[in-house]
Amino acid sequence: MRNHVTMLVLTLLTALVGAAFADGETSPGVAPLIKMNDGHYIPSFGLGTWLGVDRTNGTLIQVKDDSVQRAVEIAIDAGYRHIDTASVYNTEEQVGTAIRNKIAENLVQREDLFVTSKLWNDRHKREDVLPALQETLTKLGLEYLDLYLIHFPISQYNNGTYYEADFLDTWKGMQDVRGRGLAKSIGVSNFNLTQMKRLLAMSHVKPAALQIEVNLNLQQPELIAYCKANDIAIVGYTPFGSLFHNKAKKDAPPPRTDEQALLRIADKYHKTIAQVALKYIMELGVIPIPKSVTKKRIEQNIDVFDFNLTQEERDVMKKYNNGYRVISVDMWRDSPDYPFEKPTAQE
Repeated sequence: MRNHVTMLVLTLLTALVGAAFADGETSPGVAPLIKMNDGHYIPSFGLGTWLGVDRTNGTLIQVKDDSVQRAVEIAIDAGYRHIDTASVYNTEEQVGTAIRNKIAENLVQREDLFVTSKLWNDRHKREDVLPALQETLTKLGLEYLDLYLIHFPISQYNNGTYYEADFLDTWKGMQDVRGRGLAKSIGVSNFNLTQMKRLLAMSHVKPAALQIEVNLNLQQPELIAYCKANDIAIVGYTPFGSLFHNKAKKDAPPPRTDEQALLRIADKYHKTIAQVALKYIMELGVIPIPKSVTKKRIEQNIDVFDFNLTQEERDVMKKYNNGYRVISVDMWRDSPDYPFEKPTAQE
């Protein structure tokens, strides 16, 4: 009941603020902003637009309709201002269409939105970064990105062949595009602690953000602590991990959405277990970017700013951390730059 009341209030506020800003000004999003080390601000909650992996064959799920476009439009309506995509997702065009539609409705202006995309593994040579970003901007229909990330530290052509391209040189290419104003902020994704330390030691430019998998099974305390100590924002993908029965692999450890300890916490705050998990991740200092194409889920996911967990409740959720990865990219284990450890066995 409380969820319905909260969403009704948000809807009414959105309508009222929309009327107040009818002259073309825009309303702020729901999520508070976080200042990054380069002086730019990132919303503390976002929408992911990766459709995931087909469990039957291990390939990326392809875009077959306009569901991503509609999801981004729903998200902006619900107060999201942080949208995450990547060239390999094949969702950039739909994300761009949704953004243009909402700008045309005067609901937002471009500067109100924080748009992230990522450089794929086949474009890691320094001279390839600029044309790759230009292609991304063309697909999005935007003049700049708010954040551009190296998607993985692995250099591999689409035919499966690895090639020599040190991510330090790739990082120089990222600095080049930032210098041109095509990306306001630059960062990395899926780098491990050793790779982060090397990057910081060998470059005078810090990443503004690191995007990694973070969920109840994979809380990454050492890596997160290092980023916090170095003022690097942490963005967390796959925040639900294996919570949902229909998406969990057979070997995935608990918890699921019927976990009694989590149900008690969720009932206390009149929230869902998914919302409680998102709140916990935020209280770790991580910016979650859950993905969904369902209106109800999109609206529920961001409805997490009206409660805080107790230390006892955080301790309960901390116990689920066991290093299990949902996204382990096993096909790259033979790469010298493979960033992940093997998942630990469930204790």
